[in-house]
Amino acid sequence: MTNTVSSSALDDRDGVIWLDGRFVPWREAPLHVLTHGLHYGGSVFEGERVYDGHVFKLAEHTGRLHNSARELGHRLPFTEDELMEATLEVVCRQGIGDGYVRPVAWLGSEHIGVAGGDASVHVAIATWEWPHVFSTEAKERGIRLGTSRWRRPPPDTAPVRAKAASLYSICTLARDEAHRSGYDDALLLDYRGQVAEATGANIFLVAGETLYTPVADCFLAGITRATVLDLAAELGIRAVERRVRPEELGQFDERFLTGTAYEIQPVRAIDQHEYRTGKTTNTMMESYDRLVRQIMA
Repeated sequence: MTNTVSSSALDDRDGVIWLDGRFVPWREAPLHVLTHGLHYGGSVFEGERVYDGHVFKLAEHTGRLHNSARELGHRLPFTEDELMEATLEVVCRQGIGDGYVRPVAWLGSEHIGVAGGDASVHVAIATWEWPHVFSTEAKERGIRLGTSRWRRPPPDTAPVRAKAASLYSICTLARDEAHRSGYDDALLLDYRGQVAEATGANIFLVAGETLYTPVADCFLAGITRATVLDLAAELGIRAVERRVRPEELGQFDERFLTGTAYEIQPVRAIDQHEYRTGKTTNTMMESYDRLVRQIMA
């Protein structure tokens, strides 16, 4: 049920990528094999959505990129304003209507060793057309999640407040495992065994007309998650952040995921528990779609 990003390989395309302050041809933006960020996970990134040619919540995403870098002890060589200007320019040059933006920052190749404090910091921004993570059918019916054996780590063992590439190795392992088992995505528990998130999205549960979402104390509290909480307040829908145990999963009526790439994605099953895409989920999907389109008008 997953849409591929494109029929062509990501390294073989026409267009441009913004790289360290200049625009370079798409195929001429490689990294050296001894890049520090490749070997030791010293990179951070963002995912941003383009609607009708405009980037949704660009300032929030750009600020988070800087914050993620600081969590890893890095200082980006470009200001937030410079990166936002570059993002808008690359979207314009690529002619993106509805698509995705990927800013990424990493440590360079001055040396190969665990310590990376004196390595240079590089930044790139790429964008491409990408309408949805999952198929239209999955958007309507919902997707199936399988609980993974991989867990989110405690906050004193990893930079859990950063959108760091190193943390996404857990997501890759969990999602690959889920696909092999016939699921669309994986549900991750945290180090305590409580419900955390999916591999690339936060999770909301619905009981009656109340929204519940896990406390984000060991995983990233997403920008779309915050947007949904704001929308719920505006719509008069009660939303509660609390810890959720796996044994509670059967007690909820509806389930959906939130993320920049996922937007609002209904869930029709988690392991043996089946759910419907009900009134609250549909209301949030419709409200979110109106928000991203109206803001751009």
